[in-house]
Amino acid sequence: MGEFVLNINGKRYGVNAGSDETLLSVLRNRLELTGTKYGCGEGQCGACTVLMDGAPTRSCSIPAVAAANTKIITIEGLEQDGKLTPVQKAFLDEGAFQCGYCTSGMIMSATALLRDHHSPNYEQILGAMDGNVCRCGSYPRILEAIKRAAGQTASGGGR
Repeated sequence: MGEFVLNINGKRYGVNAGSDETLLSVLRNRLELTGTKYGCGEGQCGACTVLMDGAPTRSCSIPAVAAANTKIITIEGLEQDGKLTPVQKAFLDEGAFQCGYCTSGMIMSATALLRDHHSPNYEQILGAMDGNVCRCGSYPRILEAIKRAAGQTASGGGR
C-alpha cells in the first residue's frame, strides 16, 4: 500500500492504495464517484472512460497510483454550476441511451473529441468513439447527439 494524491474534478484526494488497485476501483469504491462504470474490466468497452489530462482513458486498465500528478475528470465533474455541457444536453435531447450503462463513457469520449475537433466529420466521430460499446445498439442516436453537440460547441456553447 502506498499514499498518493489524486486530482479529480478539481479536488485533491489523499488515497492509500495498493500498486495493483485500478483507478476505477478507487473512484467507485473509495471516493464514491459511481458515474464511471465497470464494464469488461479489460479496457475494451469504454464504460469506465474518464479524462486524464484531457485524454479519454480507460480507468479499469490503469493503476490508481499511475494517475497521481494528472488531472482527472469524471462524468460527475463535467457539469458546472448546475448546467450540463453541450454533450450531456445533446445526449438527453437525442435520447442517446437506453439502459444508460455506457452513457458516461460515451459522453467522456465525445467530450474529448469535441475539445480537439469542434466540427468533426463522420469518420472523426467514428474514430473517437471506436471502443465505446453500447449493448443496446443506440449508435445512431449517439452519433446524432455528438453532431448536435458539435453544432452547439461551434456556436460558443462548449467548454
